[in-house]
Amino acid sequence: MRKDQIFKWDTLNLGTCYYPEHWDRSLWEDDMKRMLDAGIKTVRIAEFAWNKFEPSEGCFTYDFFDEFLDAAKRLGMKVIFSTPSATPPAWLTEKYPEVLNARMDGVLYRHGMRRHYNYNSPKYRELVSRIVDKIGGHYAGHPAVIGWQIDNELNCETSDFYSESDTTAFRSFLKNRYGTLDSLNQVWGTVFWNQTYTDWEEIHVPRTTIHNSTNPHEVLDYIRFISDSAVSFCRMQSDILRKYVKPGDFITTNGMFGRLDNHRMTDEALDVYTYDSYPNFAYCLSADPKEPGNLNDRWWSMNLTQTRSICPHFGIMEQQSGANGWNTRMEAPAPKPGQLTLWAMQSIAHGADYVSFFRWRTCIMGTEIYWHGILDYDNRDNRKLAEVKELSRRLPAIQAVTGSEYKASFGVLRDYDNEWDSDVDVWHSRLIRSSENEIFKASQLSHSPMDFVYLLDDTDVNELCRYPVLFYPHPLILTQKRADLLKQYVENGGTLVIGARTGQKDITGKCVMEPMPGLLRDLTGSSVREYTFIGPADDPQTMTWGAEQLSTGIFSDILDPDAPDAEVLAVYDRDFYQGSAALVKRDCGKGKVLHFGGTFTFDNVVQFLKYTQALSPWEDLVCLPENCEIAVRVKDQKQYLFVLNYSWNAQKICLKKSVRDMDSGLAATGEVELPPFGTRVYEI
Repeated sequence: MRKDQIFKWDTLNLGTCYYPEHWDRSLWEDDMKRMLDAGIKTVRIAEFAWNKFEPSEGCFTYDFFDEFLDAAKRLGMKVIFSTPSATPPAWLTEKYPEVLNARMDGVLYRHGMRRHYNYNSPKYRELVSRIVDKIGGHYAGHPAVIGWQIDNELNCETSDFYSESDTTAFRSFLKNRYGTLDSLNQVWGTVFWNQTYTDWEEIHVPRTTIHNSTNPHEVLDYIRFISDSAVSFCRMQSDILRKYVKPGDFITTNGMFGRLDNHRMTDEALDVYTYDSYPNFAYCLSADPKEPGNLNDRWWSMNLTQTRSICPHFGIMEQQSGANGWNTRMEAPAPKPGQLTLWAMQSIAHGADYVSFFRWRTCIMGTEIYWHGILDYDNRDNRKLAEVKELSRRLPAIQAVTGSEYKASFGVLRDYDNEWDSDVDVWHSRLIRSSENEIFKASQLSHSPMDFVYLLDDTDVNELCRYPVLFYPHPLILTQKRADLLKQYVENGGTLVIGARTGQKDITGKCVMEPMPGLLRDLTGSSVREYTFIGPADDPQTMTWGAEQLSTGIFSDILDPDAPDAEVLAVYDRDFYQGSAALVKRDCGKGKVLHFGGTFTFDNVVQFLKYTQALSPWEDLVCLPENCEIAVRVKDQKQYLFVLNYSWNAQKICLKKSVRDMDSGLAATGEVELPPFGTRVYEI
């Protein structure tokens, strides 16, 4: 896989999503002039416009977007052009229903929504290849075009595919993976419930069953197949575009959605990755947005952290600018004054060098009439446009952060096998989602910035050694290769923290017949004697660690220290395993490993960070309340400190050393007040 990012933006800049096909031509030039006046220099177009290129099969026309691109060139507007495969036209789906995706029971998804196709239909791949070749050959050389977006939000709306084409492709995937039915039957454990296959034609994508419970090892491979299909579909389009793209132009797609190896897709098909960021939805997911400590829109920093793991210098293709919602589902309130800027700065703080607002003007028709843009239906200037203008005036002062690296004090390990296994296994899902959320919350509120670090096929120990501390919360699936890599990391001086259920399964998702933590047992010098969920009738479990009594979350692995140099740091406080080990430490080489039997909670994560000296690394520089997020980007031995106030109230921070306020250019020290939703960027 590729190690170096191919494309990076030279400067921080703003864009917006625009739909010429939605508006009368008389609006185009005025719209672009107003955009440019607001500091918006790039528009994304055409991702849902197949009919504008091919109104009927084999009939191609280019005049519509030729006219728009010529207007863009005349005005100095840059354009990101999109391939239109996210919404196949009605003539296509009527003539070739085999291109459609289906429900698990086989009922086809019909025309009228979006993303109703499947990746594996030979006919759809043929027709998509043709339209991409036509528009790439015609438009890629246009001077206004600077980049290409493939499709739109791969695996959005659904990441389940049950068409006949998918079944055919799934069989080919499995033949390549296993070779023989005997091998497949062994890996899938088909002897259970008499599921043994004697002919490849007996194998299908998962189908409707009682409770929709199907073979978990089959479904794990099915998820791998979905990812493989999406990557292949993206790469097919990228390979075509590369015949035509001008030097310096880029190929991207926007995400990020489940059941998709975004790292592999980026490595194999893209020059840069872009994310669609809508923080306001977090308020709708919260039971009580005003509850103290609730992260609300700040949760979106977790998504940005994952995006950064895929592409350190990413872009935002859709940044929230207004209220969200469809006429059929979803709703979110309008951003309050200052939040549009806050959310854009949130993206920049986490590594975005390009921010494109969705959308320029709210659509007056269709499903997304409540998905508001910068302008509302009335097309008048408003406070959102004023915020965009103010942000664009601010960017030159902070241009130095372009291309800088986000600096984390610790990392959280992930891998796709465990991510997808948690889709299959509700026990796994409950553990990992609880722990990752609590780790992130502790990171945010203790001002200890974190990274997600994916273990990929080509990950080497030097990548891990960038982090003095790594959490690997609940890797039920372990491989020997990953176990060896983690051992190298610890021996080279790293501190590894693992949680409950580590090493329970092999790569097929089957449980191994050896004590947990399985392949890491020799490293930890410990094993799991017994385990249990914390049931609804149980009191919350705690452990005593030194002078601290700390929650151990929703699961308990009861540990035994096996090696003579394995040290018990904490014991459980109650239930039948009171006094048994909850946390075991073992030194190995220059580093150490901590085997924790519980799930991670806010209080125990803070203690882990304190113990490993990863807590609050910037406390000597700045003191700030929990309502504010801190982020640091680094380049050329200079550090840039972002402080983001997510509160509806003014917040005071204290700068303990003199720094340069990049907006004013003046030195700043002592107490500083941030207004509601206010942001500051300092050069340290």
